[in-house]
Amino acid sequence: MSQVHSNLHRSALSDWWQGTRRTDIWWTLAWFDIVLRYRRSMLGPMWLTLSMGVMIAGMGPLYSSLFGTELSRFFPHLALGIIFWGFFSSIVTDACNAFIGSSNYLKQGYFPISLFVWRSLARNLIQFAHQIVLYIPVAIWAGVSLSWSVLLVLPAFAILIINAHALGLLLGLICTRYRDVTQIITSVMQMLMFLTPVFWLPENLPGRAKYVLWNPFAQMLDLLRTPLMGGTAHIHSWIGILFWTAVCLTLAILIFSKYRRRVVYWL
Repeated sequence: MSQVHSNLHRSALSDWWQGTRRTDIWWTLAWFDIVLRYRRSMLGPMWLTLSMGVMIAGMGPLYSSLFGTELSRFFPHLALGIIFWGFFSSIVTDACNAFIGSSNYLKQGYFPISLFVWRSLARNLIQFAHQIVLYIPVAIWAGVSLSWSVLLVLPAFAILIINAHALGLLLGLICTRYRDVTQIITSVMQMLMFLTPVFWLPENLPGRAKYVLWNPFAQMLDLLRTPLMGGTAHIHSWIGILFWTAVCLTLAILIFSKYRRRVVYWL
């Protein structure tokens, strides 16, 4: 009892660290989530890879013709756009249910709530690892020539993980308290998919419409996709995403510090 009492009254930083350092727990839980989701399936998570591969192969020639763009240039753009957007979307939607989906654990005993945000993020990383391999044959076919700028993917991906975890804490707490927010977030993500250059090229936008590239998903996509296509992301994307990261971290710290102890009562 004294251990439970001390855990509930430890600092927010200590609470976060206790959940973050237990990689053995949240990584195992994430792995078993994948195993249980595809139990008795012959291909398992490869179904996601196959379905996304069919979608990319079907949409590539069609959208290339619609936009009047050479297929060898548009195909890598579309493939990475769909792969990364699927990753972004699943991170956000899963973040809304990070604590609701782990209610059985949280009700039975004390667990640092950050542990279940990492569980959700790890689950999406496993799925992303199955899907990013689709870009290899696309890049080989299109003759993508990579340069040293491809290494910029590493800090960009680190920023993505930081934002994903902060967003998981923020949305996880808000959506646990206000369940309608999950539906709002889902609708917003559907809208943002068309306002983010997933299926279209940014240079095709008219001058006054380029404000849509200010959204953080467009900036994050630019940081991750452009180096993998042999280019260099725009400096405005780095500045913009660092600003959004600071905002997201600040809000997550404030909400987590104030409301982390109430999550069990909201389930």
